[in-house]
Amino acid sequence: MDTKTYMSHLQEAANFVKAKVQTPPKIGLVMGSGLSDVLDQIEGSLRIGFEEIPHFPTSTVVGHAGEVLTGTLSGQVVWAQKGRVHHYEGRPMDDVAFPVRLMKLIGVETLIITNAAGGINPAYQVGDFVLINDHINTLPDNPLRGDNLEELGTRFPNLLDAYSARLRGLAQEAAQASGQGTLHEGVYLIAQGPMYETPAEIRAFSNWGADLVGMSTVPEVIAARHMGLEVLGISMVTNKAAGMDAGTELSHDEVLDTTERRRGDFAKFLLETLSRLG
Repeated sequence: MDTKTYMSHLQEAANFVKAKVQTPPKIGLVMGSGLSDVLDQIEGSLRIGFEEIPHFPTSTVVGHAGEVLTGTLSGQVVWAQKGRVHHYEGRPMDDVAFPVRLMKLIGVETLIITNAAGGINPAYQVGDFVLINDHINTLPDNPLRGDNLEELGTRFPNLLDAYSARLRGLAQEAAQASGQGTLHEGVYLIAQGPMYETPAEIRAFSNWGADLVGMSTVPEVIAARHMGLEVLGISMVTNKAAGMDAGTELSHDEVLDTTERRRGDFAKFLLETLSRLG
């Protein structure tokens, strides 16, 4: 799709949202597998199905509800996305980045992006919350490839501080206040999926410096930073990565079971984090 058509699709989606939303949201949330329950606490929430928004991509993954809620959460006006689309679903990068780009056009300035991840770092335990401080992209594509969307950002964006140190500091304060203690911080690696990684791949990723592995987040963060959004990335370790726990077979059910077990603690942590954003 050419950039002129793509931007017109984004603008059409933005106009649709602006006509429905009374107060422009400043904070965008993207919730990963099984992590969306906290959004039920949004006050004065307006629910919009992905399929209602013009040109908005829809997800095919179990655990991704496929709707957006907007309203007030922990004192902040938010645009909260329950679910996402992934590169492994066969979607082009323009689709993967579309929701975050739409956030920018409706006024969002800060992106909190969450995911379920496999733990590579042996210090991580299943159920841990980890603040992402950097990433490694192993996908064969990224959302900035091709003609630059000049209306959104510069041709060569800097990813030196892709995951805001300021926001990580506020999140650490929130973790202490919500009873989580000091959180690990680590490097998230995106793998192509949808299959889980082999033990040999995990050993290689560990040698590269990866602490976490998953199948999302990185394209959205690249698009967000291209547009100047400040980003906080949070992973929940829902399983040990392949080969890290001998005899354990990986499954999506395990991911959802872990998020179910920790959803209350995650909600407290996220609400406490939101309360510190101003």
